[in-house]
Amino acid sequence: MYRARTRDIEISVEPFYLEEQSDPEDNRYVWGYRIVIANHSDNAVTLTHRYWHITDENGQVDEVTGPGVIGDQPRILPGGVYEYSSGCPLDTPSGMMFGHFRMETDEGDIFNADIPAFSLDLPGLVRILN
Repeated sequence: MYRARTRDIEISVEPFYLEEQSDPEDNRYVWGYRIVIANHSDNAVTLTHRYWHITDENGQVDEVTGPGVIGDQPRILPGGVYEYSSGCPLDTPSGMMFGHFRMETDEGDIFNADIPAFSLDLPGLVRILN
């Protein structure tokens, strides 16, 4: 599990390989990831936008932005938690992701809550370091 905390908003990520949706012979590797957003602050926040920076093992970068997550712009009360799962395909057997969620308090304060960098690695993949 990977974690980051910004202004009392804690974001945890748990990535997992989706073998049944992947086809290594066709250079298609698919990961799922579970996101948990916990609001440890005294203010409700609304997740209004997302930003993802996705890099495969060849250094190819894909950036994804848009409103909310999975068609939702959740409002998370103080002490509340919001969870969702999504996925990411890559053309290589490993990569990494990081990003942020744009949050807005009920008072109109806007800030970016960091999503921790996490690796997407094919299970059993052996790496040789120079």
